[in-house]
Amino acid sequence: MRVHFVGIGGVGMAGLAVLMQADGWDASGCDIGATRRTAWLESLGIPVAAGHSPSHIEDADLVVATPAVHASNEECAAAAARGILRSRGEVLAGIVSRRESIAVCGSHGKTTTATFTAKLLAALGEDVAWAIGGETGSFPVAHAGAGPLVVEADESDGTLALYHPSLLVVTNCEYDHPDHFKTKEEYAALFDVARANARDVIESSSLDLAGWEIPVAGEHNKRNARAAIEVALRRGHAPEAIAAALPRVVAELPDRRFQLLSPGVYTDYAHHPTEMKCAVAMAREVCRGKLRVLFQPHRYSRTKALANDFPAAFALADEVVICPTYAAFEPPLEGGRAADLYAAVRAAGTVPRLHLARSCREAWLHACLEAREGDVTLVLGAGDIIDTCGGGAPAHRPAAGPLREERLSFFGTLVRTSGRGARRIVGAGSNLWTTDLATDEDFVHSRGPAARPGATLSIPWMAGIPGTIGGWVKMNAGAFGHSISEVVERVKVDGAWRPAAECGFAYRSSNIEGEIEDVEFSDDALAAARASSPGAADYLAKRRRFPPRCCGSVFKNPPGDSAGRLLEAAGVKGLRVGGAYVWQEHANVIAAGDGATASDILALAQICRSRVFHRFGTLLEYEIEGLC
Repeated sequence: MRVHFVGIGGVGMAGLAVLMQADGWDASGCDIGATRRTAWLESLGIPVAAGHSPSHIEDADLVVATPAVHASNEECAAAAARGILRSRGEVLAGIVSRRESIAVCGSHGKTTTATFTAKLLAALGEDVAWAIGGETGSFPVAHAGAGPLVVEADESDGTLALYHPSLLVVTNCEYDHPDHFKTKEEYAALFDVARANARDVIESSSLDLAGWEIPVAGEHNKRNARAAIEVALRRGHAPEAIAAALPRVVAELPDRRFQLLSPGVYTDYAHHPTEMKCAVAMAREVCRGKLRVLFQPHRYSRTKALANDFPAAFALADEVVICPTYAAFEPPLEGGRAADLYAAVRAAGTVPRLHLARSCREAWLHACLEAREGDVTLVLGAGDIIDTCGGGAPAHRPAAGPLREERLSFFGTLVRTSGRGARRIVGAGSNLWTTDLATDEDFVHSRGPAARPGATLSIPWMAGIPGTIGGWVKMNAGAFGHSISEVVERVKVDGAWRPAAECGFAYRSSNIEGEIEDVEFSDDALAAARASSPGAADYLAKRRRFPPRCCGSVFKNPPGDSAGRLLEAAGVKGLRVGGAYVWQEHANVIAAGDGATASDILALAQICRSRVFHRFGTLLEYEIEGLC
């Protein structure tokens, strides 16, 4: 019989494929692209196709899909129509229930406990089979032995209830996976079902560590090893033999379990607050300087449900950088974005230095530039952050010269830069946001005629709007139905004059890149603007007096509507993150109050944008440069 795996490159899917091939199935699979794991599967005689196509399952008797692949996937849809589609969890549960097996379940520590168990039994001479959600050096995710089967039993989709193992190890039970389990009680009830289905149960929390010398870092890892010891004891192995084998078994943790990437750089798969707290504590023990944590939240649902539990996980860190939430297969969820988590941690005050990054790459660059001898950077998360932060030059090296510090933009952001990267032109305008993470961008202050205040043009309908001439032109600033492009004749950009018709002027935007050095205006258009009625005083009277340290409007008006109206209807007036707040007089204005940081402003802008999107389906565009 032929079985095909959709998303076979995933760690759980690959392990199941190996087991089913050993059981006599003709196994094949497909994934988005080739990886080290798909190459390993092919070396075992399991062909892997690149991409997805219904042709892959034409002669299949069974199709197994990973939860990471949406049900609308063409292979999954075709298999469902034929009634041959199954989930990984239910298929693995069937294998476990038909043979002598040890299933390891729990909210945390499953991979490490299952790995220690399989390695210990193998070291004690058993021909162990295993399928585990992690690798350890030369110890692969799966092996087809004739003896007992050790598996990591995942609870995330509820299929744990289908397992009937010979022995069940329960590491712990702490609420998780709110996308599937709506309450803590529902989550805990699943483990009760699993306990009832097993012939024998080991509760890790009830085991005594006394009497065993377990040479592994971290109290949680000692407890994981103790559960493996208990499995071996119940299988009749002598304590002396177990103790002799144990140092080799625990000498290496599974990949991405406090794994050393380069000097001073560790990574950990932890993404639940309890796991993260353990990883941060381990990092604190080896850190001689500053402990810097880069964290990518995993799934919107978890980030929202456990938002109040995350701050304590960072308490031992000197600095934390929160990266954009890794969605997995979830659609965006209001309250589950990185900005929401940032706001929760900021309010708790558990971290001396807290930042919000626009990307994992931005966070990694910051770590590279800030790192000094003795510092530790801990990369946390179960998403793709490791792909960004796991390679390239080692982060922990002294920067090539001190970082230059200066205050940029109307918000007064303190920017730390090496000045070795892309060149960015900075004026005294109101439309620039700059990150408070260290960057390699080279900020250059504009000094030409276009750097003069826009107010010197004396255009009535622009009265009271801050910014330079160059800033006005770059963003095609305007008010009361007018735009600065109405009076522009040509623009000098990086030494070359460009007619207004070639500047791509549109609502609050242009196609101008580079430094705007000078601007020529139409005398007739300027005269007409100055002679217009009402005059400057009337326009000033109509305009609300903006609060100090703000950049005017944050978002552009969407076609046929007002950003301010949508934001006010979404209830953002008065909303605050750290020292940044939404002005009570106008919902489209964010101001920097006492103690405000650039990350506060970024987080607040993202939260405002998210609220409008989830209430009205409108994704507002930023009017301030740099926020995305």
